[in-house]
Amino acid sequence: MANPGSKGAVTAAIAGNSIVMLAKFVAFLFTGSGAMLSEAIHTLADLLNQILLMVGIVRSSRQPDDTHEYGYHSARYVWALISAVGIFFLGCGVTIYHGIQTLVHPHALSDLGWALGVLLFSLVLEGAVLGIAIRTARHQAKGRPLLKFLRDEADPAVVAVVLEDAAACIGILLAMIAILLARWTGETYWDAVGSITIGLLLGAVAIWLIRRNAQLLVGSSIPATIRAQVLRIIEQDPAVEEVVDLKTRILDTETYRIKAGIRFEGDVLAAKLRPQLREAYENIRTYEDFEKFALEFGDDVVELLADEIDTIERRIRRQVPQARHLDLEAE
Repeated sequence: MANPGSKGAVTAAIAGNSIVMLAKFVAFLFTGSGAMLSEAIHTLADLLNQILLMVGIVRSSRQPDDTHEYGYHSARYVWALISAVGIFFLGCGVTIYHGIQTLVHPHALSDLGWALGVLLFSLVLEGAVLGIAIRTARHQAKGRPLLKFLRDEADPAVVAVVLEDAAACIGILLAMIAILLARWTGETYWDAVGSITIGLLLGAVAIWLIRRNAQLLVGSSIPATIRAQVLRIIEQDPAVEEVVDLKTRILDTETYRIKAGIRFEGDVLAAKLRPQLREAYENIRTYEDFEKFALEFGDDVVELLADEIDTIERRIRRQVPQARHLDLEAE
């Protein structure tokens, strides 16, 4: 299920980057600045990638059906991975290529005041979008350390928006520095250096996002602290002797699948059935009575185990709301 906050953050990013992209391309037409073109390409890449993130959010929200009984949660990781690859090739690749071309074949710059004005406007707008994304991440983190949450647990769409807009703000500052150095020194290679630096920044963001989404697609286990919490909840039940197997998987940031094999304490279970045993014992007179008792006792044991497992599952879901798919089995 898509988090409404994630959808809001991506929507804000799409709206903000649409405006910024147009402004930067217009500024490039006036100035001919390579750094400005790099920034325009940077924003175009961000816009296209955020559209892909929105597609992933919408597709992952579809209800489970006969062909996908656990739902479509992983769709967001597929589209987030495509988005990250897009950042790498379109944003990083094209930007670095253009920077090298500008370095090899320099050209005169003009109307740099326009470029600086557009960059300042873009910085304000990108900063506002970044602020929305960070507030969304803080809300989802629910008091947990923000950086650790973004690295290990956050919705990949929110992480992508935070990183892309942080990179956009840093890229704008780099472009401003490059343009100012070119203006003050008269050396156009500063503009090319700015373009290449922005491209390298995009590449670093893309590589991190590719690794994170690939890890989630392969099937990452839930965070170690939450896994330890689940194990502790199971082991604290008096009827549990040992957890012999515990496997976990993140289906999406709000949905975990948890499987565990549990060995129960026979003495504890027997103590719970003792009143029924005593009552049944007093009524056994013949083999037929004993056979009837044995059949009923077998059913009682199965029901007791089911009740114990249901009780443990309720405790887990109460303390770990993301644990929506639980598969606990008696060993």
